[in-house]
Amino acid sequence: MINFGDVLTAMVTPYDDNLKLDLKKARKLASYLVNNGSDGLVVLGTTGEVPTLKLEEKIELLKTVLDEVEDKATVIAGTGSYSTEDSIFMSKKAEELGVDGIMLVTPYYNKPTQTGLYNHFATIASSTSLPIILYNVPDRTSRNIEPETVLKLAGVDNIIGIKEASGKLDQVSTLSRILPEDFSIYSGDDILTLPILAVGGKGVISVASHLVGKEIKEMIQYFKNNELEKAIKMNKKLGPIFKIMFMMTNPIPVKTALNLTGIDVGSLRPPLYEMDEEEKNLLKNALHEYNLL
Repeated sequence: MINFGDVLTAMVTPYDDNLKLDLKKARKLASYLVNNGSDGLVVLGTTGEVPTLKLEEKIELLKTVLDEVEDKATVIAGTGSYSTEDSIFMSKKAEELGVDGIMLVTPYYNKPTQTGLYNHFATIASSTSLPIILYNVPDRTSRNIEPETVLKLAGVDNIIGIKEASGKLDQVSTLSRILPEDFSIYSGDDILTLPILAVGGKGVISVASHLVGKEIKEMIQYFKNNELEKAIKMNKKLGPIFKIMFMMTNPIPVKTALNLTGIDVGSLRPPLYEMDEEEKNLLKNALHEYNLL
């Protein structure tokens, strides 16, 4: 069984004052995350504002993160898009660079059928030897990867897991029941991590771990050590942070929170924009309550 770790952070992409990719900040952030609870980093995902990154920026960012973390953490590259051909191209590039695995999001906007989804993922998988995590996030893509399709894809040798962000615990429970034991289910929603663990999940691909990575890892370890009361208590403690990180479109809150807590990651590229003062005050209050400010 391939083990990328229990806590994978969906890493934000740092920019300078002119909204150019800032590789020095990226190095600093990657190192910070690895030293604060992250077993691995998922680069070029939703939280990394990948739709606004140019190909050259994607490659430079992957090179930088790989060089910085070396063998201290796994590095997963988000290489999927709504184009099968482009996804194959980016997956091959990521493999050349030496990443540990790739994550493939459900094709968005063009709304393929379940057969189309299977063919899309299976075709990309045949183009690379890298282990693959599927990424199911219907709220953003308007398409759910149905459990039967995931089961079929689990028969592809190098498709080894799924980031499940449907928000449906019954779907996760079904996946856990029908999928092979060595197929990893990662929570794609911080607030559902503990419930997903309870129905058979492996861990989390997290946003909040930018701020509370050690605590999330501790919660997961409590659960896996059958210290359920401690896991539940930690989950309750983390709940307000989980909630505030998704008070509006990700990664607006987490980037704002990082900057407020002294970890400079720069602003957001349009069409994403900064919080207004009222929204920022809500975030500040939550960070104060958790002693992060």
